[in-house]
Amino acid sequence: MQAWQVHENGEPSEVMRLQDVERPAPRDGQVLLKVRAANINFPDALMCWGQYQVTPPLPFTPGVEICGETEDGRRVIANPALPHGGFAEYAVADAAALLPAPDALDDAEAAALHIGYQTGWFGLHRRAHLEAGETLLVHAAAGGVGSAAVQLGKAAGATVIGVVGGADKAAVARELGCDVVVDRRSEDVVAAVKEATGGRGADVIYDPVGGQAYAQSAKVVAFEGRIVVVGFASGTIPNPGLNHALVKNYSILGLHWGLYNTKNPELVQHCHEQLTDLAARGAIKPLVSERVTFAEAAAAVQRVADGVTTGRVVVVPAQQDGAAA
Repeated sequence: MQAWQVHENGEPSEVMRLQDVERPAPRDGQVLLKVRAANINFPDALMCWGQYQVTPPLPFTPGVEICGETEDGRRVIANPALPHGGFAEYAVADAAALLPAPDALDDAEAAALHIGYQTGWFGLHRRAHLEAGETLLVHAAAGGVGSAAVQLGKAAGATVIGVVGGADKAAVARELGCDVVVDRRSEDVVAAVKEATGGRGADVIYDPVGGQAYAQSAKVVAFEGRIVVVGFASGTIPNPGLNHALVKNYSILGLHWGLYNTKNPELVQHCHEQLTDLAARGAIKPLVSERVTFAEAAAAVQRVADGVTTGRVVVVPAQQDGAAA
């Protein structure tokens, strides 16, 4: 089969190579899946750089989220078992962790439903306990992780403020349903959020960016507000002042969604049921901005790494190139 492989760490466009390799053999408890669509996530770039919390042995195939097909024809969502990732014609995954792909979503949309939406659901509901009528601020609201949080926030009945970088991303955030959009490149984020909330601030802040975004969050979080720390796409890990959290009476919540797969897998299944129901009702729908051919995977991972994409970029394997529009 064909697969993209990384033999050394570096920029995705430079170190990802398309090669002919042996089809992976499932181990005990695993299944072989034909990849129908593979969603690109920022961790794919981190793995290429050698900076991810999971460091698969070289060479490896990136791709941590797919819509695949089982040998008996079932359409499923899975996290491939590295080093045999999803940017390949076939991948392997743990049989117990397979989730049925929602009928309401096509292959590319289903591939983009899992990690970002599970992270959003756990962050907003399990960790921050977002309530209807509250104000939710989402950093990088037009990105893959942020767009999921925006949709989930709206579905929960929150007023959503989206922070983005650039006019094109501002337009995407409005289309997603943000009640207020703040362009950090042309506006003062802190002043704009305080104006939009009458000086009160946001009840819940969803931050996959870190760095300056976190510093802004601490300035605009409301009394008894919750800042959900999801990731550090900016490359800068903030050092929050706990005295500030004490004085303003807010919570800082960490979220590592992957832990639930081992600590409480039943809750992951419950979350998927909730997401499937929301998709069936049309309340959520992954924003797939690009469907790229298998041959374009490395370049697409590089664009995600560079932060120039909106929504989700999904790779369609070789046998289906051009099949999705």
